[in-house]
Amino acid sequence: MRGVDYYELLGLRSEATAAEVKSAYRTLARTMHPDVGGSDGQFRLLQEAYETLADPVRRAAYDRKRATRAKRTARPGATRRRPGRSFGEDPDYVPKPPRLRLDDIPWWDAVNPEARVRYLPVIGPKRGPTLALVGAWSLLLIAGLAAQLSTPLMATWLGLLIASGVGVVVLLRRHLNAHRARRMFSAEFGDQRIFGVPDPKHQRPQVLTADLCAKYLMRMPGVRVFHGLVRPDDEFTDVDHAVLCGRRMVLVESKSWLPGHYTVDEAGELWRNGHPFRGGETGLAEGVATFEELLPEVEVRGAVLIYPSRAGEVTTVDQREHQVVPMTPEQFVHDIGRWLAQDAGTVDREVFTAVLDQLVE
Repeated sequence: MRGVDYYELLGLRSEATAAEVKSAYRTLARTMHPDVGGSDGQFRLLQEAYETLADPVRRAAYDRKRATRAKRTARPGATRRRPGRSFGEDPDYVPKPPRLRLDDIPWWDAVNPEARVRYLPVIGPKRGPTLALVGAWSLLLIAGLAAQLSTPLMATWLGLLIASGVGVVVLLRRHLNAHRARRMFSAEFGDQRIFGVPDPKHQRPQVLTADLCAKYLMRMPGVRVFHGLVRPDDEFTDVDHAVLCGRRMVLVESKSWLPGHYTVDEAGELWRNGHPFRGGETGLAEGVATFEELLPEVEVRGAVLIYPSRAGEVTTVDQREHQVVPMTPEQFVHDIGRWLAQDAGTVDREVFTAVLDQLVE
């Protein structure tokens, strides 16, 4: 099997008919043949997959081996292989990190990286109004002591002073408690803005995306980056990355796929070069739906970052009307950065904690 699932390679279900196997092979052969830019090794693997699944005897033997392998990986403690993660990847090809001119990033100059972070939700009175009220009460106290008030006026003044003093004490306690909570949160998480680590050995696209977030999106003081999230009640990694800023979050999958032009149709299905893309899959739509349910107050989007698996160019178009879209790294920095930068200096403590709880340990 060479570590590649033949059904996955052809973009088929295990119950696919012989006609579907043939159609899928012909579609992929038009883009993977060496004469049109494909590699010899990838095309030989495609031919091997087709010859195996097109022959009933070889297919039955392959299905038995595949089922045995699935049982082994389903044992407790085994690692689940995610479908379509590195389809078409040339082990000898290393995609280059994108080079972006800062002058071309539309939101770059609008963000102040030194701005003070605003924490939400507000859990106590702010410092300015609190000090103003304390100052007013102090002036009332001084004025009453300095004035020679008659007995009736003195009684009225004392009553007003005591009543307002109770309010000042309550306000001060709330302010101090809120300040203490903010300090505790800042002490625990204030200096840490990246959580989790991508696998540097086996997931080169994830490492590239991690570098991309650190180099560009971290300019926003409210941005928090997570590498490796699980969906609630799921023990496996389902989301490669998440970038949170205020109450906006983008979930990201990093893919190493064949060069070409990628789009999505109205149903959210991936297309490559004008044809349905059978070379890989993504579960990002399910991830977006899950986190929308977990965080109903947060606006969640999904981005599939595509890096070329061999020499060639990946292109996409702006399809912001869809919730999950394919993107190049450059488009990700431009579009997602501009979207997050609308509230670049905010951290929602409750949302942050909920996302952190889903981080892979």
